[in-house]
This record gives sequence, structure tokens and C-alpha cells, in this order.
Amino acid sequence: MTASGYDALKAEIARVYGTPAVVIDLDKVDANIARLQAACDAAGVANRPHIKTHKSPELARLQVEAGARGITCQKLGEAEVMADGGIDDILISYNILGEQKLGRLGALQRRVRMIVAADNPVTIAGLPQAAEIAGRDLEVVVECDTGRKRAGVETPGEAVELAKQIAGSKGLRFAGFLMYPPEDGWERTQIFLDTANAGLRDAGLEAGIVSTGGSPNIPNMGKLKGATEHRSGTSIFNDRMQVAAGVASLDDCALTVYATVVSRAGAERGILDSGSKTLTSDKGNLDGHGYILEYPAARIAQFAEEHGFLDLSASNDRPVVGEVVRVVPNHVCVVVNMVDRLVTVRGDKLIGELPVAARGMLG
Repeated sequence: MTASGYDALKAEIARVYGTPAVVIDLDKVDANIARLQAACDAAGVANRPHIKTHKSPELARLQVEAGARGITCQKLGEAEVMADGGIDDILISYNILGEQKLGRLGALQRRVRMIVAADNPVTIAGLPQAAEIAGRDLEVVVECDTGRKRAGVETPGEAVELAKQIAGSKGLRFAGFLMYPPEDGWERTQIFLDTANAGLRDAGLEAGIVSTGGSPNIPNMGKLKGATEHRSGTSIFNDRMQVAAGVASLDDCALTVYATVVSRAGAERGILDSGSKTLTSDKGNLDGHGYILEYPAARIAQFAEEHGFLDLSASNDRPVVGEVVRVVPNHVCVVVNMVDRLVTVRGDKLIGELPVAARGMLG
């Protein structure tokens, strides 16, 4: 699209919605959905996209219509919103604990197919309560850590023991393993999986699901023998972190924040109307807090809550007060969770808006 086309679109969005506005280009969204599905198909794994990035049942339906097996949610509240939106095959990749949440999980399991992850005996011990409420068995995958040092058991032996506990629990069915390998850790993940599978065979069990994860791991899909599906979230929009990781280009970034320059109090500095409450403070180990498409040499050097502090010292071209710019955020997932709606466009045409229906679902 031409610069004049973007100028007209920016003026229209500023007039209709004001700034800051979080904007998604649906043409790029469609292309990103298709690209991920094609990559999964080529690798021979099912696509189970993670909705933590977009938090929209409408976008989840587009992913399913493009070929996704189901979806992944991080929290129970997200899964409830997705089920209300018509999605019926949902993996929750998070330990679920407590009577209140187990009751909600049981109610969900009555309505749609649910799969949940667990990495400890305490979590597993509570899950039969949800199955009893649902009146049918609940599928459970064991989360395994192969080097990321987040959640997950650290040894194949622990994974097998939890699989046995699941299989021996009334109302539960051992479904397989859930993994998020480090980008450089797929060889040791293969060793972990092979060893765990051998233990399962000795116990008369089988992992029907071997779920791998992460948008940065899209180039690694197909490397793990025995993997059945992949979970990718950020790839539907992409962001500056994905570009830095080499798995997306700026042209693949479907979400930008439209921001207005509200101050130019010094020759080499300025202020955007987008601070930590819009672009968030998650830098992702990058320089600055976002990439300004119109001024690539400018830096969003620091934040206040509603102020983005511009460092223009390296930029020959500099914005003026009142100018609207487009910012590619460092980490798109946290930006989406800051707003109630996404403004939608196709190319240089303003389409409307899309609610962020699962925003703020913390539990």
C-alpha cells in the first residue's frame, strides 16, 4: 500500500476511534493463519493454535476453518469464552487447582471436549472431581520440561509415574505429553520423549498426543519424531520479538498500534500518546519499546503510563506534533490484553472492530 493510502487510513482511524488504537490488518491475519496451517501440514503435525494472543472466538473460528484441530488456552476463563463462541476441542496447557475451578472445568467438559495438562500429583488428584461433574472421562496430558525451566516434570521417569497416576484415577484418561522445547533443545527433547515412551510401553500405556509449542519453534516442527500437534499463538499477528527471532518479517506483522505524537519539546525528543498502558513494559530483550514503521531510526526509549518517550537523535526525519504513526509492538500478546477491542482494516480500508472477548480472564 502507498504512503498516501496509509496517511488516509491513519487519518480515518484517528477521526473515528482516536489514538492510541490497536489495529489488525485482516488480510495479514488471513495470510498468517494460512502460513501456519501450511507449515503444520508440511511437518505432518496437527495445528492446535494458542488463543492467548488474540483472545477472540471469531479469530479462533477462522483458524479452525483453515484446518486447525482445535485450540489451546492458557486459562480456564479463556476456554469458557471460546466454548461460548462455538469452539469444541480445547486444550488447557496449565495446572488447574481448587474446587471453584474444578467445578467450572466439569461444567465445560459437559459441553465440549476438554484436555487439560498437569505436572504434579496434587493437580491430578483433584481432576476426578471435574470428571464426576461432567459425567464423562477427562483427558489429561503430562506437561514435561526439556530445558525451558518453566512448568513441567524434568525427567522421563516422573512423566511416566504421573501417566500411571492418571490412568489409575477414576474418570481420567491419560492422553499423552505436552512440551515446549527450547529452540535449541529438540535433540534432548527427542531423548526425553523416547525414554518416556519406553516407560509407557512397560506400563501398558501410550501417548496418543505429543504436543509441542511455541511460535519461535515453527521452523523446528517436524524435527521431533512422534509429535502429533503444535501450539503456536503469536504467529497469527507476529511482533517485533518474532521478527528478531527470524521467524517473521515486518510485513507479516498484522497488528500495529496507531499513536499520535503529542509533544516535541526538544529537537531530539518527543512524546507518543502510547505508554506502558498501551505498548506495555515487556521489552522482550529488545532495544526500545516498539518499532515505528514511519521512522525506523527513532527509538521509543522509555515509558510513563501514558507517555512514550521518543529518542530522535539517530533519525534524520522526525515527526511533528499531531502526526499519527504506526508502532509494531515488541510483544503483541500483552498489548492485546490491554484493550477491549481491536480496530480491523483490510489494506487501506477501515472495516470495523473486533471485541477482545477473553481479555482479562486471569483464572
